[in-house]
Amino acid sequence: MGKATGFLELQRIEEGYEPADKRVRHYKEFVIGLAEEDAAKQAARCMDCGIPFCNNGCPVNNIIPDFNDLVFQHQWKQALDTLHSTNNFPEFTGRICPAPCEAACTLNLNNDAVGIKSIEHAIIDRGWKEGWVVPQPPSQKTGKKVAVVGSGPAGLAAAQQLARVGHSVTVFEKNDRIGGLLRYGIPDFKMEKTHIDRRVEQMQAEGVVFETGVLVAELAKDTKVTNWAKNTLSPAQLLEAFDAVLLTGGAEQPRDLPVPGRELDGVHFAMEFLPNQNKVNAGDKVVGQIRADGKHVVVIGGGDTGSDCVGTSNRHGAKSVTQFELMPMPPEEENKPLVWPYWPQKLRTSSSHEEGCDREFAIATKEFLGEKGRLTGLKAVKVGWKDGKMQEVAGSEQIFPADLVLLAMGFVSPVGSVLEAFGVDKDARGNAKSDTEGEAAYATNRPKVFAAGDMRRGQSLVVWAIREGRQAARAIDEFLMGASVLPR
Repeated sequence: MGKATGFLELQRIEEGYEPADKRVRHYKEFVIGLAEEDAAKQAARCMDCGIPFCNNGCPVNNIIPDFNDLVFQHQWKQALDTLHSTNNFPEFTGRICPAPCEAACTLNLNNDAVGIKSIEHAIIDRGWKEGWVVPQPPSQKTGKKVAVVGSGPAGLAAAQQLARVGHSVTVFEKNDRIGGLLRYGIPDFKMEKTHIDRRVEQMQAEGVVFETGVLVAELAKDTKVTNWAKNTLSPAQLLEAFDAVLLTGGAEQPRDLPVPGRELDGVHFAMEFLPNQNKVNAGDKVVGQIRADGKHVVVIGGGDTGSDCVGTSNRHGAKSVTQFELMPMPPEEENKPLVWPYWPQKLRTSSSHEEGCDREFAIATKEFLGEKGRLTGLKAVKVGWKDGKMQEVAGSEQIFPADLVLLAMGFVSPVGSVLEAFGVDKDARGNAKSDTEGEAAYATNRPKVFAAGDMRRGQSLVVWAIREGRQAARAIDEFLMGASVLPR
């Protein structure tokens, strides 16, 4: 490494935040990235640890020690090339990835981990600023055509990889803009959508064709392949027009909470709430937008989606925001010798929590309360676990005022209509059934049909979607050409 004793001499440097009272007034990104010199000092903390567990902690297997060393030496262009060799979109992961690589950092055993995510963020932002991120069109075309259904991170990664080896790729997206859950599931204050737009421009220059507003579903049997103006395509049309089809839709089937009062006006899924704010930010007029202005908001679910609901509610001007988590409050610090290098269960306080939120742990909702069909509150009870079973704590029932409840309890599977239309076998969780290894990697039971990302593995991280998109691209390239030069 560039500075063998850096981890002994230098402390972790955190990225900065715009103050909470200012950032809740807008929907722009508020993270203040590292200055060039600070990024070099941060990179100097990377140890010559022998076995860099961070590489495997990262789902796309970023070559982390190498780009850390290059940043320390101020070789930013080479650092960007190294980063891009494993990750098509580091501007996405550098902003919204929870950084399992840092949990796996060897220095994390007895010190603060190297700030890998902040270094990645600095590298890609420098790359865009310097004009180093340019289209990489293929030198020759293969004559093969691939359809990618879904334009989230898995679909985009696969499309870019396939286009760069010469295949003609068309991406079909049911929404009006490209990006999938990156576009309409992640608030702008965590990732502005200009990052998606400029990647789309790069990919168009590489030959990728994007078709928005196109729903892939079953049609009448007499519909012709060329009749695509209806904004609906059948699997038969795609399979006739393309040599391979890759399904990369997101896990959009939300987990519901069927308790009394669920039908009351004011109880909504998180994905009825979050996407419309992104549409408004993009300049769209949204009729009947669900808003939190002046309301008592209860967010049910303690994960990232719940946190996004908290941040958006605060920006609307909610009177109060409370977040429920069914599980007990985790420890503030993990037992590192016990869990390292794996992702630890510990208390995580997001930037949205810091903006204003009451957090309730080990609590379950028993009933939604209302008057004249309108939500006014909810009845909750504390819970505990005994012999592996959840039990209510006697005498702990409590009424919470609530004008708006947002259900953010995760997603159980992709929307089944696409898989059913193609006749794709499902696994026990309702995802597309396919393996990631062997000659049939990412292939489904249907000839020419492949699946990757949330469509195959269920709800997961953006970085896992990018990994699966890249690997599926290699599998499809091997299927079409008999061999592939794409990395796995």
